[in-house]
Amino acid sequence: MFKKVLIANRGEIAVRVIRACREMGVATVAVYSDVDRSALHVRYADEAYCIGPAPARESYLRGEAIIAVAKQAGAEAIHPGYGFLAENADFAQACRDAGLVFIGPTPAALRALGDKAAARRTMRAAGLPVVPGVEDVGDLAAARESAEAIGYPLLVKAAAGGGGRGVREVHAPTELASAWPAAAAEAQAAFGDGTLYLEKLVEGARHIEFQLLGDGEGHLIHLGERECSIQRRHQKLIEEAPSRALDDDLRQRLGQMAVQAARAAGYSSVGTVEFLLDRDKNFYFLEINTRLQVEHPVTELVTGIDLVKEQIRLAAGRRLRLRQEDVRVKGWAMECRICAEDPFHHFLPSVGRVSAVYEPAGPGVRLESGVYAGFTVSLYYDPLIAKLAAWGETRGEAILRLRRALREYRIIGIQTNIPLHLRILDSPRFVAGQFDTTFVESRFALSAEEGQEQRQAAAIAAAILAYHKRQAALAGAPVRGGLPETSAWRDAGRRQGLRGG
Repeated sequence: MFKKVLIANRGEIAVRVIRACREMGVATVAVYSDVDRSALHVRYADEAYCIGPAPARESYLRGEAIIAVAKQAGAEAIHPGYGFLAENADFAQACRDAGLVFIGPTPAALRALGDKAAARRTMRAAGLPVVPGVEDVGDLAAARESAEAIGYPLLVKAAAGGGGRGVREVHAPTELASAWPAAAAEAQAAFGDGTLYLEKLVEGARHIEFQLLGDGEGHLIHLGERECSIQRRHQKLIEEAPSRALDDDLRQRLGQMAVQAARAAGYSSVGTVEFLLDRDKNFYFLEINTRLQVEHPVTELVTGIDLVKEQIRLAAGRRLRLRQEDVRVKGWAMECRICAEDPFHHFLPSVGRVSAVYEPAGPGVRLESGVYAGFTVSLYYDPLIAKLAAWGETRGEAILRLRRALREYRIIGIQTNIPLHLRILDSPRFVAGQFDTTFVESRFALSAEEGQEQRQAAAIAAAILAYHKRQAALAGAPVRGGLPETSAWRDAGRRQGLRGG
């Protein structure tokens, strides 16, 4: 096993990897940009090194700087987390050339699958049904010609990376001229690669993905499915496992096909095969994410398997210690992505200093966060700041626990999308499992008036908190207990849960 691992990421995923390493007795090295000097992952790691200014292209996307730090610190391996360099084959190869282990797939597998357009060609050759599209699209002129052949509506998609970055819907020819450069610019900023391809938009679809584990000796298994259809602008909001859309027969077929897809590419490590399921239960290969997923906690909660630890063990050359028949799914798990954005004003990023955080707890609740009181949320990175998950014996119990945890969760000083999550969880159609990938955008909108009420309640809570701290300081005693439950705060909490959909 490794003695020291560098985590080439930030935020909650860096904290998650550090915790797994600590449990395994592995020392950790953090890297950070100027604005992340006081970030939680920096505080948690055994060592930390600055790698550049705030923009990702000058820090977290600088592979050569990260490798230099790993060599300087004496790390044996680099864990990329997700995003940034996690699916960059050149970085994985550079790690190998420097004598370091890249905790992820081989550079060859990353080239075959990390490029979404190349992955489509590989899967088509392996006999999997693929969403209609065109991979070799060099520029806007070629895109116009290809779009006519595919037919509208369609998606302009980044070939590199994932997480909904570099994706634009195009419903008419007149929209392509603006969607193409916008998607390319977003992909370049997020992944350092602005290559795009076109794909037919499957309307009314559900997004189903299967978690994979594989070792270097060709052993591959899946850990069941996750439902990821609750999305906004092709970025997942709520994930759950298992999915109500699958019966046992379809679940078995898709699981076998996921393993077949990974085997066709010679895949090892942790990964995810994603499918679209249309209204008639026809399924199409969408992509393979060659990394740990943001939503991996829901699979961990229903299987009891620590995916980060398994990923590190596999990278260290260990054999896969599980067989397919060893995987048992128990209960139901659901996760909300907590983002620093204002759902009352078109989801604009919310930046600034977090003055207080009150974290939920209790049976079946799991929180992974990079936020603390005093932390400053900046504009430079993805707005994802935490992931809140809940487990229950049934889907209904998981929803009730997650709803309760969301109402307990208070982040004062910035706006978050918690009110939107509460409204979705209160929706009768969501509770009944009747939704697709268009559910959120077609049924939910939060008004600026509601946002003003939220801000007023937060201001009252912050003022009360400041008063209690000041009184305690004057008395020379610590502040005891949580935030006072003012009527304004309680009323705001009730308004957060208004039904919709």
